[in-house]
Order: sequence, then C-alpha cells, then structure tokens
Amino acid sequence: MEILRAEHVSYSYQTKYQKVEAVRDVSCSFEQGGFYAIVGESGSGKSTFLSLLAGLDVPSEGTIYVQGQSLGSMDRDAYRLNQASVVYQSFHLFPLLTAQENVMLPMEFKKVKKREAAERAKRLLERVGLEPRILKQFPKMMSGGEQQRVAIARAVAAGGEIILADEPTGNLDSENEKKIVALLKDLAHEDNYTVIVITHNPNVAEETDHVFRMKDGELTQVR
Repeated sequence: MEILRAEHVSYSYQTKYQKVEAVRDVSCSFEQGGFYAIVGESGSGKSTFLSLLAGLDVPSEGTIYVQGQSLGSMDRDAYRLNQASVVYQSFHLFPLLTAQENVMLPMEFKKVKKREAAERAKRLLERVGLEPRILKQFPKMMSGGEQQRVAIARAVAAGGEIILADEPTGNLDSENEKKIVALLKDLAHEDNYTVIVITHNPNVAEETDHVFRMKDGELTQVR
C-alpha cells in the first residue's frame, strides 16, 4: 500500500548571490513495509528532499501526499508527531533525560499515562537490542550505537508508520552500522514501517529494497 508520494516536487531558495534549485521536479512513491535508500553526493539535494517528506519544509512547486492527502493541507507538526518520525546522524537525544525518558517523550506529548509510557519505553528499548542497564543512563554515558538505537526506539514510540533517517550510520563504526541497518530493515519487513534512509554509504544502500539516486536535485530510481 502506498504511504508517501511526491508529484513533480521542486524546492528552491534564494541566497545573496543566486537562486538555488535544491530539488527539481521529483516524482516517486514509497510503499508500506518498504526499506528505501536515497543516495547521492553531498549537496545533491537528498537531505532537502527528506526534509520535504518530513514536512519540515514546503515544496516550491508540486505536492507531497500522505496516504492520498496533501501534506501541505495537513498540520505538519501533528504529522511528525503521529505519522512520521525523523532519525538524525547526530542522534538528537535530550542530554538531561535518561534513555527511557527520551523514549517516553513522544508518548507524553500524546498524554499517555506515565506508567504506561515507561513500560512501553522499556519494551521498545529491549526491541532495539539494548540491555536493561541502558534505561537509566544519560546519552553521554552511552556509545554512539547505543544512542542511535535509543533514537530509533523514540521514533517507534511516536506510533507512526514512517521513519525518515538522515545518515543514521554516519557517526558509527562498521559493526554498529550493520546493527542499525539490520534494525531498520526489521522495522520495515517485520513491523511494516516505511523506512527511508538518506545515505552516501553503498554498504547501507545495498541492504535496502529500493535505491534512488539524487544528482543536482534530480531523482532517478536505481533499483
């Protein structure tokens, strides 16, 4: 089932000296349960396109549809809270919250009772392969791989259907890279999430179901 679709999406902005066309007439679709990679050189427009899919920016032209509804007509903050979660290269965990509290946060925004949120956060941290000792640790006490797993657990805790990951293995060693990619693949294939990964790493792209390449703002499907 189609979850996300871009139709003739372009995005441009004006600098002091020139107009930059970051995304150019992109059309593509993403299915539920699919694991996707968007690859390309730095500056190719792939992260900008991800921000459009996340509703962090609005296309200059064209439309992004979420389950058939125009994202432009939706409350985009509510979309990110309820339907799509973003995972970043630098984790973006709250430093003064424990792992468990970080995962509880999106549930608390939805007014889930604290005890229920704590129990679900514990289960999710176990689901992403973290040991119980991690629950009460703060981000600075964790390895990069552990922090990224907490970030993914927090994305799942939001209860949406879409995970948008911007270079999620960029700060990790090769062993943790493999673990994070395997986790994202499981979330797509076993839990039916739509997982879209921005990456410059061919090893990450090789593990996905479908690969798109972005160059000079234009998107083509590789496989």
